[in-house]
Amino acid sequence: RLAVVWSTTRLNMAIGADLAADAYERTLYQPYSVHVRRNTSVVTSGVVQKVEAIVEGFIAPVQIAVGSLITIVSVTVALLLIDPLIAMIAVSGFGGGYAVITRAFRGRLKRNSQQIAQEQTRVLKAIQEGIGGIRDVLIDGTQTLFLDQFRSSDRPIRRAFGSNHVIALAPRIVMEGVAMLLISSLAIVIHNRGNGIAGELPTLGALALGGQRLLPLYQQCYNAATAALGRRASLVNAMEILSQPLPPSYGLPIPRPLELETGVECKNIRFRYTEHGPWVIDGLNLTIAKGARVGLVGTTGSGKSTVLDLLMGLLEPNSGEILIDSNRLEANSLRAWQRSIAHVPQHVFLADASVTENIAFGTPAEDIRMDNVREAAHRAKIAEFIEGKPAGYATLVGERGVQLSGGQRQRIGIARALYKQASVLILDEATNALDSQTEQSVIRSLMPPSRETTVVIVAHRLTTLKDCDIIIEIADGRIIHQGTVDSLMSTSASFRKLARAAEQPA
Repeated sequence: RLAVVWSTTRLNMAIGADLAADAYERTLYQPYSVHVRRNTSVVTSGVVQKVEAIVEGFIAPVQIAVGSLITIVSVTVALLLIDPLIAMIAVSGFGGGYAVITRAFRGRLKRNSQQIAQEQTRVLKAIQEGIGGIRDVLIDGTQTLFLDQFRSSDRPIRRAFGSNHVIALAPRIVMEGVAMLLISSLAIVIHNRGNGIAGELPTLGALALGGQRLLPLYQQCYNAATAALGRRASLVNAMEILSQPLPPSYGLPIPRPLELETGVECKNIRFRYTEHGPWVIDGLNLTIAKGARVGLVGTTGSGKSTVLDLLMGLLEPNSGEILIDSNRLEANSLRAWQRSIAHVPQHVFLADASVTENIAFGTPAEDIRMDNVREAAHRAKIAEFIEGKPAGYATLVGERGVQLSGGQRQRIGIARALYKQASVLILDEATNALDSQTEQSVIRSLMPPSRETTVVIVAHRLTTLKDCDIIIEIADGRIIHQGTVDSLMSTSASFRKLARAAEQPA
């Protein structure tokens, strides 16, 4: 029996590990448009907690129930051979009792399962938001707010689990009393047959022994049913995660980066995030030649970052097309195109790892090329800071780079992009945390005279854009002006207004 318990436990743990990995894999492979609509608490709760409901609420209970049912059938057959009528009465009494109890508690178990599924997500949300914004929490003294949010979700979860526990155990106490009454009733029935208790004692003893064996087996089947019903909502959520489709490129060999030969062209692009939402990009026509330095400017909400996401293939236009070297950007060429792009966002994500691992982010440790790491750090003007640390490139940056300044985090993000050695570099407010002198030095490093790299920059400072070949001003998802810094300053009143606002001291 010990060997059976050990093997089934090992099997359940292996199944749980595979299901959790599959859920995380399918989540990672979802399009960017799916991720921007999701809350990370929902994703984390689904992968970490609710997938576990498949093991705890379905696989393990089914294994127990199947084993119990096999034994129930065996005991029932033996009792039928001894006395069919009395055996059927005993089996129906036990089975019918548990069936009635299960039906009576089914609604409560369903409500408990829904509460557990909902509140688990809210608990994670309270933790993530409280710890994620700990600087503001400490300054504002709002610890009690997040603690109250945590308590208001954690307590209902524990009450629901406690309710499920009581519902699972209580029937056995009741059914033990029913069993005594049933055996007493069977003794009376046997006595009335005329053979007397003494003559039917072996039969009564066998039935009592069979009933004693059946009761815990029915209890195990009942426990399995309550476990499944008590985790039903989580099970449904987990199945939704596991049924997420994988992209057509899944499992295919990693393609070589797509080398840009002539340029990128956007034709009549229209895009909106929801079916009935406003058009964020409305009739955009844009051409970027290979090796060009293109600047994008516009007010907040004008669509600049969305244009970048469309260019990188993270979002798909609702209408129009994006051409890479006159070839439409489609699913079969998307990965190759994205492998040729290096992107530096305004807010750089840093892992709780070393500087080296953050510059070579996503590269296995054994494959990291230190010469390239150092070269990227020098070009990003962060090498002096790194090499001045006692641990050098092995220096830990802390969770989300908490031990670094904003400018240092941005320069590590720029070094990460340079380490990739991509042919297209996209910078989305990637230098706004740098002082003017450092920014100019970094920008010059990003725009070598060879023009082997195509650069697209979103920025507000004129000093960031002065080396661009062309500056494109966007408003309401459309291009309203384009030209050099000097030409736009003389022809575009809106550009002059943007320039004055950007140069105002913080």
